[in-house]
Amino acid sequence: MILHFTNLRLIDPEALSEDEGSLTVENGVITARDGAAAKGARVIDGQGKCLAPGIVDWGVKIGEPGERHRESFRSAGLAAAAGGVTTIIARPDTKPAIDTPETLEFVTRRAAESVVRIRHMAALTKGREGAEMTEIGFLRDAGAIAFSDVDRVAVNTKALGRALTYARSLGALVVGHPQEPGLSAGSAVTSGKFASLRGLPGVHPLAERMGFDRDMGLVEMTGVAYHADQVTTARTLPALQRAKANGLDVTAGVSIHHLTLNEIDVGDYRTFFKLTPPLRSEEDRLAMVQAVADGLIDVICSMHTPADEESKRLPFEEAASGAVGLETFLPAAMRLYHAGALSLPQLFRAMALNPAKRLGLPQGRLSVGAPADLVLFDPDAPFLLDRFKLHSKSKNTPFDGQRMEGKVLATFVAGAQVYGETV
Repeated sequence: MILHFTNLRLIDPEALSEDEGSLTVENGVITARDGAAAKGARVIDGQGKCLAPGIVDWGVKIGEPGERHRESFRSAGLAAAAGGVTTIIARPDTKPAIDTPETLEFVTRRAAESVVRIRHMAALTKGREGAEMTEIGFLRDAGAIAFSDVDRVAVNTKALGRALTYARSLGALVVGHPQEPGLSAGSAVTSGKFASLRGLPGVHPLAERMGFDRDMGLVEMTGVAYHADQVTTARTLPALQRAKANGLDVTAGVSIHHLTLNEIDVGDYRTFFKLTPPLRSEEDRLAMVQAVADGLIDVICSMHTPADEESKRLPFEEAASGAVGLETFLPAAMRLYHAGALSLPQLFRAMALNPAKRLGLPQGRLSVGAPADLVLFDPDAPFLLDRFKLHSKSKNTPFDGQRMEGKVLATFVAGAQVYGETV
């Protein structure tokens, strides 16, 4: 089938442009821009709405194996499609961790249930314990796209250095979590006046900088390709800038929650706002937004972390960390657009193009020859978010009951519509 999209605002993150135009798709691939409809093509009138590359969401937790009650591949795929996410990069912090080729092959087969593309990261060390490295070569052969112990930061620097050296020899990408584990242990919020007033254990923002500095020393020593999963404090940005200026193969991400929320949103111990890292000050939030605009921070992700009601309905210190974000990713990002902080091309550069480029994927583009993974959306459509209408099995969103703008109208993977009313 040939699809011809017309009457659109094309959001092109490669050209950083937003233009009226049309797009033709054939056999799951973009074949033409701004041309006439081919004979026999199915014409889709975009009615002046936006068409952009589907979001590549790097750092999604899916509960298989071990926590399927929190999120399954099927429910995650439905939530992703409803949020304009066409490629999920899944985390290895499952139970057990994805640290063997056999476990990776299992989740790869299970991922076939999803309506969107799913690629998997594997653990860097066995059991994510920071001691013995995994079989990185075999895991790469089995399809691992990157290696990470997620938020379990290695204490044994020598063992971590050996793992990074081996990853470098194989050309593998390592994803780190910048945090000094001793300082951050047991913390629930960012330290400061607000944490003191609430009587909550906090972690100083410099713990992130200290962890990042250690990682940069190891990157310089080993030459490994490194991606920081979340940079959330202004104090880390000069170190990130120096690392890039010194030619280290380093990129960085930030979650959409850290770009749109701050530490005050915790309010009266609202556990849906308990995240890892914790929400930061408004000054840090604004600094992260500017870093994305400047291209210093490369990637925006949802860090989708489903948690059941039982693990969230606890005192703040004891409650599980994390929030679901697949389905709220795009409307949350539209807050930055409507505030004039980031343009739509800048947002999709960070949400789609840059993660795809860093991971060596062909997605994230509107160029001829790219996969037709697309999202049609209305950035101005208002709605009231009801968490019980989310497709995720878990409903732990900080945006529950909030007025938002930006609705996904239709999502396409390889030219096939996977969400929305038939267009």
